[in-house]
Amino acid sequence: MNTIQELLHEYNQGYRDFSAIRFHGGNLGSLSLSGIDFSRADLSSTNLSGTDLSRANLSQANLTDADLKGADLSGANLRDVNLIGADLRLASLVGVDLSQADLRGADLEGADLSGANLSEVELSGANLCQVNLEGACIDKTDLEDAQREGINLDQLASCTQGADTGTNHRWRSWGLH
Repeated sequence: MNTIQELLHEYNQGYRDFSAIRFHGGNLGSLSLSGIDFSRADLSSTNLSGTDLSRANLSQANLTDADLKGADLSGANLRDVNLIGADLRLASLVGVDLSQADLRGADLEGADLSGANLSEVELSGANLCQVNLEGACIDKTDLEDAQREGINLDQLASCTQGADTGTNHRWRSWGLH
């Protein structure tokens, strides 16, 4: 598949499996691609701003330096995804599975991560300012090197293991300790 038009044609025909596709640097902004399977895809430096990717499978995808500003990723599978340097400002990540994802240097300012699974996520240098983390699980995730202004860590969900927030708080199952 070489063009956006081909992808959209197949998607509109009901085809959803675009796993392992290479679409480096493409423009998929402001499209409706709900439920698409981009697992193991190379979407690095791709414009996905404003795109509906709700319930999409992006597990193990390469989204390095991708523009996902304002995208709807609610309910998506982002397990083990590479989002290094990605722009996720104001994105909806409600209920997503970001476990084992790499978000080093990503900009998530104003994003909604309520109910998200952030277990074992790499967040060094990430911008988490004004992020909604209500009900999110950050098991084994170190927030110490992330920008955290304006976030309420007391809204995090209880998890099965601890999470080091860099503020001498540790969340474990059944609440704060």
